[in-house]
Amino acid sequence: MGGKWIAFAIIVILGYTALPWIATRMFSFGVHRRGKDTGKVALTFDDGPHPTYTPLLLEVLKRNQVKATFFLLGSNVERYPDIVADIHREGHQIGIHNYFHISNWLLTPGMVAHGQVDATAKAIEQITGVRPTFYRPPWGILNLFDLWRLRLYRIIFWSRMPRDWSSKIGKTKLESRLMGKVGDGDIVLLHDSGETYGADSDAPEYMLRALPPLIEKLRRQGIRCVRVDEMVPDKPNFRVQGESEEAGDRSGRAMGRAKKLLLSVWMLWEHGFERMLKVEPVDEQNPLLKLRVRKYQGSQVLTLSDGETIRRGDQVAELHFDNEQLFSIADESHSPVQLAIKMIRGVELLLPKVRRMLADPKYRDVKGLYGISMIHRGAVRLGFTVIGLPHGLFAVSANVYLRLLLYAVHPEGKGRLQSKPELLQPKIIAMSRKELMNRYSA
Repeated sequence: MGGKWIAFAIIVILGYTALPWIATRMFSFGVHRRGKDTGKVALTFDDGPHPTYTPLLLEVLKRNQVKATFFLLGSNVERYPDIVADIHREGHQIGIHNYFHISNWLLTPGMVAHGQVDATAKAIEQITGVRPTFYRPPWGILNLFDLWRLRLYRIIFWSRMPRDWSSKIGKTKLESRLMGKVGDGDIVLLHDSGETYGADSDAPEYMLRALPPLIEKLRRQGIRCVRVDEMVPDKPNFRVQGESEEAGDRSGRAMGRAKKLLLSVWMLWEHGFERMLKVEPVDEQNPLLKLRVRKYQGSQVLTLSDGETIRRGDQVAELHFDNEQLFSIADESHSPVQLAIKMIRGVELLLPKVRRMLADPKYRDVKGLYGISMIHRGAVRLGFTVIGLPHGLFAVSANVYLRLLLYAVHPEGKGRLQSKPELLQPKIIAMSRKELMNRYSA
């Protein structure tokens, strides 16, 4: 039993850390890494403000008539409010870089959203009068819930990282990296403080010396150095912004390969999860629908359309879709409508088999079917009752997970996530045992 719990804990930890890493680093899901427009580069500076290096950097930027973006630590904001006011006064953009320089993997979702991000936003707003809406997590690390809980912020990564936090790189090598790689549309990650873990305290000196030649080179190429908010969409959303704008214009076949890669990695995680929880297919030949019999743990009493209720502790058959099958159906569908019709029809064909499965005496205590889905239109026609999820951590995690899944399998991908997001809310779908037995008796 101990081994199973250890395996379960590993799966949960990987889901909390590895899934968002894959989604953001490999597919840039929910984050921005490059600008949309040509002729622009965004210089960004993390970990400040610093009492020595940030004022010097402001002088360099002013002398070269350049605007930049500063992702500040809330603890430093409160220590050096006058420098924060100077950054704002000079017309630079101010973003959030957590209150302390700590990985989001080591924090709970609430600690990230409130103790790190919101606390820093409030500290900056008290000084500048403007609440920042741009966020860059330390080391570019997000946990599973950040993409949903931080949806009011635009999450900014980078396309160029010259590793300027190390003083070993020196001015010459740093200048070479910047001059040879930074170009049109890049968001460049630099640091005006060397006081965080893994950084050298004198490293910003070399950045300050290498910066003016880069600015001059870009100017000769007709490229302007601008704030990040001049290079990304106006509204925060789940838009996918990849390493290159060309990625969004590639053929559907190429995007299909990317989705298949995402789904393949995802399946490794899900297969382990299903094996641990003993999720079984309704039909071995058609594994679209799977079941797991368990006790209902929700605090919400589910009142169904036929008057039956499911309460905490009742046995339910929990519904799971096979995501490989979903991807296959989506890959063969030419439109969202066709995908929805195929899914509804697929479930309808399997429900009589669910009935036969639950007719087995070992399932006599199962009170009904229970599942959570973001694609629930048409479920009522099959006999399900659709119920909203109560607010809380579970609803947030379900929303993040299902949005990632919808991006992978939906024909419109990221476009569907942006279209009518108010309709894309996970809901409970449930059907009583009595309804199942009566409706699918034939």
